[in-house]
Amino acid sequence: MAWNPLKEVATSRPLFLTIYAAVVVGILVSSFYVFSAVFSSSGSFSSPWLSSLTAYSNIEEVSPRFISQTVNSSEREKTTVQTPRKSLNPIWKAPPPGSKMPPLNTFQLTKELVQLRAKDNVIVVTFGNFAFMDFIMTWVKGLSDLDVDNFLVGAMDTKLLEALYWKGIPVFDMGSHMSTLDVGWGSPTFHKMGREKVILIDSILPYGVELLMCDTDMVWLKNPLPYLARYPEADVLTSTDLVAPSVVDDRLDDWKQGAAYNIGIFHWRPTDSSKKLAKEWKELLLADERIWDQSGFNDLVRRQLGPAVDEDSGLAYAYDGNLKLGLLPSSIFCSGHTYFVQAMYQQLRLEPYAVHTTFQYAGTEGKRHRLREAMLFNDPPEYYDKPGGFLSFKPSIPKSLMLDGQHSIESHFALVNYQIKQIRTALAIASLLGRTLVMPPLWCRLDRLWFGHPGILEGSLTRQPFLCPLDHVFEVNVMLKELPEEEFGANIDIREYSFLENPSVPNQVKESWLEVHLCQQGSNGCEVTNRTSHAGTIKFPRQSSEETFKTVFSSFKDVKVIQFSSMQNAFSGFTDKACFTREEKFRRRIKRYLGIWCCVTDHHPGHIYYDVYWDEKPDWKPIPPQTSADDHPPF
Repeated sequence: MAWNPLKEVATSRPLFLTIYAAVVVGILVSSFYVFSAVFSSSGSFSSPWLSSLTAYSNIEEVSPRFISQTVNSSEREKTTVQTPRKSLNPIWKAPPPGSKMPPLNTFQLTKELVQLRAKDNVIVVTFGNFAFMDFIMTWVKGLSDLDVDNFLVGAMDTKLLEALYWKGIPVFDMGSHMSTLDVGWGSPTFHKMGREKVILIDSILPYGVELLMCDTDMVWLKNPLPYLARYPEADVLTSTDLVAPSVVDDRLDDWKQGAAYNIGIFHWRPTDSSKKLAKEWKELLLADERIWDQSGFNDLVRRQLGPAVDEDSGLAYAYDGNLKLGLLPSSIFCSGHTYFVQAMYQQLRLEPYAVHTTFQYAGTEGKRHRLREAMLFNDPPEYYDKPGGFLSFKPSIPKSLMLDGQHSIESHFALVNYQIKQIRTALAIASLLGRTLVMPPLWCRLDRLWFGHPGILEGSLTRQPFLCPLDHVFEVNVMLKELPEEEFGANIDIREYSFLENPSVPNQVKESWLEVHLCQQGSNGCEVTNRTSHAGTIKFPRQSSEETFKTVFSSFKDVKVIQFSSMQNAFSGFTDKACFTREEKFRRRIKRYLGIWCCVTDHHPGHIYYDVYWDEKPDWKPIPPQTSADDHPPF
């Protein structure tokens, strides 16, 4: 016989009737709340409850016991798992159009700001003024390309702060009121910036986060955070100026080596010892403005150095005997020497994490040019498609100059001078045609340093000959400087030797190309013409005059790249050589383009001037100035 619930209720006692009524009312009320949540006034299905069920939409049956366990597990996680990182605006996401600049006081450095941007309790920080805007953009792009977004940029002037804000870069105000101009290494303002760094470290460590502090003139090539996490016991991990490898793998460098600790890249954990060091370092620098921040750090850390913390980690006790110090390997946390000169990481078959533009010349322009040579600098699109187009050439160097004989001052200058002469001709043609010269790769036999040395630093992996940075021979800062045209003639812009290989060069440049093959005047097919043969190629006579260049290449002014097969005897010279004509102005300009080689051991002065017109002086020899009166550039 079938069960009749209504009849059962009707024949039951009043108590049961009350219970049944309560159950029915409860079901109705629960249904009302569920459907109210689902069908909200907005008409959207945004209920978290409904979303949780959607996750099981492909499961035929969900066990009530499983749901119960899931809910209980989630409740437990709320009390045991660290609060997830809040959702942040993506890097490079600019504020909405039409929005206003927030008040300056909203950009103050606070514990909340640092902890908001930190990830796994690590924050990466750099700082600078507006003069280094392009370096900061390169620094940011390097990290964001590596999917690292837990960083902050300190702005030392309002102009930089506003510029970074409108580009969607997380920035804070350092309250420094710094000049927006390039301060120059070693200047009083430079030392003031160093003190700002120390004050910043001392301010952030009490927030309880790990701090990776970086200079702006370095670039990240690989995410460093997993490497730093390999040494959880370290209080401080610092880069160095070590030029000879102390290890041949990716372990920490030997703490017993004597090179200076370089504070351009270093990692701090918020331990008692590190906070004590930061505080004493700050007080030391604020008490004496003559102390260089890096020297002060080295003096304090080396006050007590050793013993090793253990047999395997590579850490050593330092500073107060409790601070655990590690030296980041110079082969992969590279200086300007181990990366640009030695290419140490290549020789050891390692992947570099970073390069810092130290051990370089020609100031900020030299740093920028080195990063461009390595195709690591973040330039705007117009840099890669300049009006007037580009001029390049294929350098030719005899084997004897590159490889034969001993590597000496004489053989080094013979090799470099041979290349200088070709570049001199290329600069003249670039000036004549109004084009930007793509500099050729430059080869050296000897290294350049600030002090006397045997040619190659002992223990380093510098090969001979080696592809040397342009600032080893040329004053890049002078080449890029706007000199008065009435005295020095028209400006001649340059690009780095790797320019045409850079992926940022647009197709309209790469596809607009003219090959110029130099030929001997009077030989078969060697005639003055502006008609191209197959694949955009022309023959052009050697020793052509200014008028011949203008006549032929005026027809190719819309071609983006003109590449010469050689510069050997390509140009006979400017027509009018009278004083203050084009020839004289050109000579005045490029005489200032050459730098010095340094330095001869046990000789003062030990530098030797390069001379762009060395071949016009039959008695020219690569020797240092013999008297103070001789110690001047060759102009």
